[in-house]
Amino acid sequence: MSLFTIDADKCRHDGICAAVCPLRLIQPADQDHLPRAIAGAQELCINCGHCAAACPHGALELAAMPLASLAEIRPELRISPAQAEQFLRARRSVRNFKPEELPRETLQHLIAVARYAPSGHNVQPVHWLVISGREKLAGLAAQVIAWMELVINSGDPLAGLLHLERVVEFWRQGRDPILRGAPHLVMVHAPKAERTAPQACTLAIAFLDLIAQANSLGACWAGFFNAAALLYPPLKNALGLPADHVPGGALMLGRPAETYWRIPDRKPAAITWA
Repeated sequence: MSLFTIDADKCRHDGICAAVCPLRLIQPADQDHLPRAIAGAQELCINCGHCAAACPHGALELAAMPLASLAEIRPELRISPAQAEQFLRARRSVRNFKPEELPRETLQHLIAVARYAPSGHNVQPVHWLVISGREKLAGLAAQVIAWMELVINSGDPLAGLLHLERVVEFWRQGRDPILRGAPHLVMVHAPKAERTAPQACTLAIAFLDLIAQANSLGACWAGFFNAAALLYPPLKNALGLPADHVPGGALMLGRPAETYWRIPDRKPAAITWA
């Protein structure tokens, strides 16, 4: 099967498809030929879709990505620089959640957007685990506390660095400093052998965080939980992750209990100009 097909009636011989291909797998059109794949392109293509996405005329169709399945970019939905700036600066880590769970369709939609996060060589190694229900999450949070107690009792300097004794004390007081009473936790994980996985997982969680905020939902990175999932086998076993996978990040999700009205300041950017 050909890597892609070209509609001769639509092609304008402008060379855009060849120019945007990251691996230069497309021979530009000339007087005698339409754009065509170079030798070996089938094996080298990473299916990023750049060629089909960049053709303004819809002349190129990838075999693995039918043109009819590609959503067109709607100019009226583009946000202004000022809107983007406020959205990013106003993002907050939400640590107080309303108790009700989100519809599964909402969670599916958020992840469907977050999966567009970039990954090295377009490997897309990220897998998603969604855990719902405060009672279930409280049981998992208790395992994080068990891990913290082991770290404290071992004399590991990590305990002081992360103020683990204070966290455990909050838990004993009946508060949840681990998952904050969120109704949902979303974890990303990926094959341990995949070198692009750490960055891909971080970007995927970041995308999920941002699209949640855009939908007026609350989100917070669950750092303690992810650390325990990495370092405490009982928790990893409880999560049921594949044996060859490692956790890559976790995000609490739910409806925020409060609304924020101002943007706190941050340290000046540490920039080196070279």
